[in-house]
Amino acid sequence: MKRSMRPLGVQVGLFTLIRILINTSYRMVYPFFSFFQGGLGVSLPAFSLVLTLRSFSGVVGPLLAPLTDRYGRRPAMLAGLGMFVLGSGLVALLPNYGSFMIGLFLMASAYQVFLPAMQAFLGDRVAYAERGRVMGLTELGWSLSFILGIPAVGWLVERVRIWWAPFVVFALVGVVLLGVLWWLVPRDPQGERHSAATSRLQVRALLHSPHVLIGLAMGLALTSANEMVNLVFGLWLESQFALQLAALGAASVVIGASELLGEGISALWVDRLGKERAVAVGIVLNSLSAVGLFLLGRTITGALVGLFLFYLTFEFALVSFLPLMSGTFPALRATVMAGTIAAFSLGRAVGAVLGPLTYSLGFGVNLGVAILFNTLALVALRRVQVAELVPEVPGVGGED
Repeated sequence: MKRSMRPLGVQVGLFTLIRILINTSYRMVYPFFSFFQGGLGVSLPAFSLVLTLRSFSGVVGPLLAPLTDRYGRRPAMLAGLGMFVLGSGLVALLPNYGSFMIGLFLMASAYQVFLPAMQAFLGDRVAYAERGRVMGLTELGWSLSFILGIPAVGWLVERVRIWWAPFVVFALVGVVLLGVLWWLVPRDPQGERHSAATSRLQVRALLHSPHVLIGLAMGLALTSANEMVNLVFGLWLESQFALQLAALGAASVVIGASELLGEGISALWVDRLGKERAVAVGIVLNSLSAVGLFLLGRTITGALVGLFLFYLTFEFALVSFLPLMSGTFPALRATVMAGTIAAFSLGRAVGAVLGPLTYSLGFGVNLGVAILFNTLALVALRRVQVAELVPEVPGVGGED
């Protein structure tokens, strides 16, 4: 069977597996923070420096995404997964502090390269009316990395007690998936590639496209709202119930389940509701969940129920937002999706700055600011427009 004839469902399954792998490598550092720090034998500030450097990987996507739109989705996906194999292989072969720092940066950058290219690939091949379901299925890779990937890493390190062992597995599995990706994903049609002159004109048009820029601002506001709670809910549980380990352990299970359910509901319903309506419903319910969290947070059961609803509705809104943005500027779909991911990162940075400041005034203030950010996102949503045809640009014509 020719690669071009491989069913899309098989490709979506492969994309989800790749996302589970990359997301697991990203999320594992937090629960096994002390294990990696102890294995490296470095101080807390030195280890934190690694995570700080990794956070700068967010700029990689917007910088390289125009190349994805110019040269094709398949080369970018192969390059992204190749970067992941290179980063994990570097740590596995040279397990020291320097390689750990470089390796984590490469593995995080791989996500910034692979994800927009994958989303653009799906956007090119799936009609807008059905795109939410397909993109939603690949988003399961985020929650499943927490539910399946992190326990697998825990099982591995518990038995071998070698801090770099997970990177050996990541590199080997990455090589296998790289070969499968090369086989299953067809080459990009020549018509989907752009000349340098056309790419420059399209980037210029994108930068002057109000509905795209407003969409990016909306993504920033949406993730800022979530981070206002995400960053401090652990502190709140500890101070409220004095049960740090028990409460945080239960909260981790709750958050993982709510993420999975939110992604699944979005995949099932976003196309039926309509992308814009689904995002609006998710934002409104998320704001109501914030109010509910404040009212229910007097008992640990109520607090966990509130957190479950808050994260479920956020995940539903976020996953529904992705196919909406994929249709705003099809000529530079990968660039738009990379910008969206960068906006999410910037929103989390905004929340990281404001969250601790407002928490000093009380957790209720954090929830109020989260609702404010959600309101801004809801206002911005009214200005986001879908344009599946390429916007008219001097010297540029045709359809995506």
